[in-house]
Amino acid sequence: MAEPLTRVDSAVQGLSESPPKEKISHRRASSSVAGVQSMKDMWETRTKLQLAPETQRTGWKINTSSSHVEEKDILKKPLVTPMVRAIDLVTDLGSVITARNRQGVTIKDALDAIYKMNKKRADDELDKPFLEGFEWAPEYREYDEETEKGRKEMEEEWQRLIIHLSPTPGVSNFSSKKKKKAAAAE
Repeated sequence: MAEPLTRVDSAVQGLSESPPKEKISHRRASSSVAGVQSMKDMWETRTKLQLAPETQRTGWKINTSSSHVEEKDILKKPLVTPMVRAIDLVTDLGSVITARNRQGVTIKDALDAIYKMNKKRADDELDKPFLEGFEWAPEYREYDEETEKGRKEMEEEWQRLIIHLSPTPGVSNFSSKKKKKAAAAE
């Protein structure tokens, strides 16, 4: 009975360490969609954004649901490329609205975020009730990257879009195939 043990037994061998545990990741796998990045990542890599041209002159009233947009096809299109999970939208008065979608922010997500902020406002309360479009400031602006103030301003504007409103509904340059076919038939 004095045979040596062939099996490793922690009580016999005097091992005090437990087996290494896997590091727990706090990011859910479902929230990571391929090709969709955060605005922070865009800033760090200095990736330039391109706005969807369909967002300009939609004729949409900001205190009505996004379902009132004439061109329903544009609602499914991404607001910016490359696609992002969330983006801040800034009004003329400086209020910030965040449009979110883990699969990539669409034009509908942006319109819904704007509508949520303005849905209780009456028509006569709004000086400029129609969406004219969005602007990404770094595309048109020069920054002084040598100063701390210039870098901070560039970072702030890199991660947001400016909302432009109009007192009159704009006419979209983009029309659906149905309207083109109807016009061609006449």
